[in-house]
Amino acid sequence: MSVNYAAGLSAYADKECCGLPEIFDSPEELHQKVKELADMIRKASYVVVHTGAGISTSCGIPDFRGPNGVWTLEEKGLNPKFDTTFETARPSATHMGLLQLQRVGILKFLVSQNVDGLHVRSGFPRDYLAELHGNMFVEECTKCGKQYVRDDVVGTMGLKPTGRLCHVPKVRGLRACRGKLTDTILDWEDALPDKDLTLAHEACRKADLAITLGTSLQIKPSGNLPLLTKRKGGKLVIVNLQPTKHDRYGDLRIHGYVDEVMTQLMQHLGLEIPVWSGPPTKLESKEEAGDHPIDCNGDSGSAHIKKEEKDDCIEEKPHLPKRAKVEATIT
Repeated sequence: MSVNYAAGLSAYADKECCGLPEIFDSPEELHQKVKELADMIRKASYVVVHTGAGISTSCGIPDFRGPNGVWTLEEKGLNPKFDTTFETARPSATHMGLLQLQRVGILKFLVSQNVDGLHVRSGFPRDYLAELHGNMFVEECTKCGKQYVRDDVVGTMGLKPTGRLCHVPKVRGLRACRGKLTDTILDWEDALPDKDLTLAHEACRKADLAITLGTSLQIKPSGNLPLLTKRKGGKLVIVNLQPTKHDRYGDLRIHGYVDEVMTQLMQHLGLEIPVWSGPPTKLESKEEAGDHPIDCNGDSGSAHIKKEEKDDCIEEKPHLPKRAKVEATIT
């Protein structure tokens, strides 16, 4: 499937600011800032990373509001060109670096606005990942809630039926589920998935360091989640080439390509970035994975977030927030 999944969304006029000029730190300044980030990570006890489309542009997947973003070109009357598909795109140095940071215990939770599936395909464990806008490779049963991670994109968007049925087997005398499967990709007015949003809220409130990578933080409520960490007294680091909505709250702002920032960061931390050897045959999860059903985010008994706490981020919406789900980012 073409990586221009934005073309499959319903019409939406207000796409916020597109095509803002990029800012580049000098090589010396970039090195010093990344060194400072490494020091902040060493001092932190609970690190949460927020990712947007900017971490996937080096994989051939375009962003939305960057200089060559889908919507930036659209405003100019131009059609974007694509050299890859979701299936053939490979995780970047940033994806693999995040995987290693999780493996060594530095990265506690990852919140992503991306639908390209590259975090999961990199091997990142889904129990420590919230995909707030869905995943092109995941479909979910409308009856029992089980999710299936596929080797290919599921073929529909907007929480529509994929034409397949749930095959959770008969257990303790109960019938097999056979519920209808739908994709997990949200359209503009769809509500965020409750489990993922709850886990993201919990992690952001625990965090003493939030790092945003390749996101302009314009999409609500996803873009406001890092502010929960700030409100609890934590630090915020913003890595992006274009200005972001929350630059004024950043304790450190880094203007550089995210892959370069990740490469330097791992060097400062004395860690190697793993080489991607293909999609995992067994996902790191509490449940079965691969082409088998798994519970979307593990233990359903995690602490429930009070409504008034959620309202801090979603601006006192009476229900789960609807949002312009596609993330606008730069790298």
